[in-house]
Amino acid sequence: MSAVTDVDVLIIGAGPAGLTAATYLARFHRRIAVVDAGQSRARWIPTSHNCPGFPFGVAGTALLEKLRLQAERYGAPITRGRIATLARNDGGFLAADEAGHQWQAFFVLLATGIVDRMPPLVGGMPALETAIADNQVRLCAVCDGYEASDERIAVYGPVAEAVKHAAFLRTFSRSVTVLPSTPEEAPAATVECARAARIPLLPMPTTLEHRDSVLRTTFADGSTRDFDTLYPVLGADAQSSLALDLGALGDDCDELIVDDEMQTQVDGLYAIGDIVSALNQISVAMGHAAIAATKIHNRLPSNWREHEDTQPDSAASVTVPAQVDAGSNADLAAP
Repeated sequence: MSAVTDVDVLIIGAGPAGLTAATYLARFHRRIAVVDAGQSRARWIPTSHNCPGFPFGVAGTALLEKLRLQAERYGAPITRGRIATLARNDGGFLAADEAGHQWQAFFVLLATGIVDRMPPLVGGMPALETAIADNQVRLCAVCDGYEASDERIAVYGPVAEAVKHAAFLRTFSRSVTVLPSTPEEAPAATVECARAARIPLLPMPTTLEHRDSVLRTTFADGSTRDFDTLYPVLGADAQSSLALDLGALGDDCDELIVDDEMQTQVDGLYAIGDIVSALNQISVAMGHAAIAATKIHNRLPSNWREHEDTQPDSAASVTVPAQVDAGSNADLAAP
């Protein structure tokens, strides 16, 4: 094991949530460390037109680079690595990455996100990456349903979930079709929902193939159907084991349950972004980061800026509160 680095806050993950929190805490003059495995879900975004402040769209990789540059401008150190262990230690936390580097922190901010389960395209991961870049496979109907307006949309997943997702997508297109990912029979309520929304339920396809500018599906009888866009609804794997192992609570998908201050049930352990049981959106992740970073700053010992020759005034009778909650404008008003 290497020497232990002491910090106020360890941020695990450098997606939009983690990098926003890093900027906030660095600008609060806090000692922080950011450890990132380089697998942010945002990297899959070809161009987002749903991210505030980018009226002409922004690629996920470009957004991550801008957020990283902003955090680093204020001195946030970002280390490539994957945290392997996280334990309580001396009133705080001790973390170690897979290479043996260690960090001792008063607070930990978990921004590790989720990993989408992907559809089995012919050609494997290279074909999938191409299909995502070409917008033939889309991962978030909330983010980019508008861009798929009036396209031939297919939703691929367990039939009940796929129909719910397809009904949401009917806001954007007249042509939305469900492709079951498993052979089970659709429940009667699911069939009725599909009928009411005029969503065709096709058999389970045998292959999914990205071909030129379409997503081609082939069925057991040899017939094919082409779609402009495929939305997989296969769920995701939450990267929450570090928190769950410490006693934090998760929902049915193991996404973490937090309070209004973004703290888990483990005191001092905060979670933000897609790892939290909430709407998985960039703007939501940034809001989580602002809340958590400010609350953590207010819980840490005061780090007031003083002149080097400033001496405590023993005669002063003014009592200064140990902490100020900056969440209220009234708390910051002049006396």
